Amino acid sequence: MCVTPVSGATHACPRFGVRPSQRHHIGTTGGRTVSAEIHFAGNYRDLCEQYGTSAGFQFEFSCSRCQDAWRSPFEAYTGGRLSGWLNRGMGVASGLLGRVGNDLGTAAEGLAGAGWGGARDAAFRRAIERAGSHFDRCARCTSHVCARCWNADQGLCLVCAPDTAAETAAARQRGLNDAVTERAYAAGQRGGDSYDVDSARQLVCPSCRSDTHGGRFCPACGTQVASPEACAGCGGRLPQGAAFCPDCGHHR
Repeated sequence: MCVTPVSGATHACPRFGVRPSQRHHIGTTGGRTVSAEIHFAGNYRDLCEQYGTSAGFQFEFSCSRCQDAWRSPFEAYTGGRLSGWLNRGMGVASGLLGRVGNDLGTAAEGLAGAGWGGARDAAFRRAIERAGSHFDRCARCTSHVCARCWNADQGLCLVCAPDTAAETAAARQRGLNDAVTERAYAAGQRGGDSYDVDSARQLVCPSCRSDTHGGRFCPACGTQVASPEACAGCGGRLPQGAAFCPDCGHHR
């Protein structure tokens, strides 16, 4: 997919996501688990990385019509990056620290994993809010489209409410093509009056098996294929290579 920046729309935009996903637990209050609905649209990609020195959150949202995409700003995930740096350091010092170093690295990964889910959900919500200024949701088909694929006058996407000028030009071209096609078809019909449709045509040369394209002679070996030899006894058609006429038995 070609990722191109999508200019912000000047008209009011609803939230990019409207379809609920599964419920996520995002924290506790007084020992009670707190959950929230995360809304999203199907046309997005999760580019987040949980572990490593490049750990962070980023999401890519695409236009349902032209597939141009917008990416949310990258947000670093401190816990994952810390785990990555510790693991890298433990790898260098593994000979000195031994099992203690491995335990430290495992503990760092555990801490990073424990905070990942809530941090990702929060980053996803922020990304959806930012995407709302780059995409519009069509009231008819519910697709999310970029500003270039949005009919602001109608409040619908260009799939549901195509641009009138563009449709006029396309219809004019279709009309031109149809008229030319009809004229060409009529010219072909007139030319067909002079085409010999009664004579049999050998389409494959019996000598070299090349295509003859209905010609009188084979274009590959020169064998005459359009006018089969007639029997001297009865005037019937002699098959290619026959020594005797199949109708009267006359020797060729």
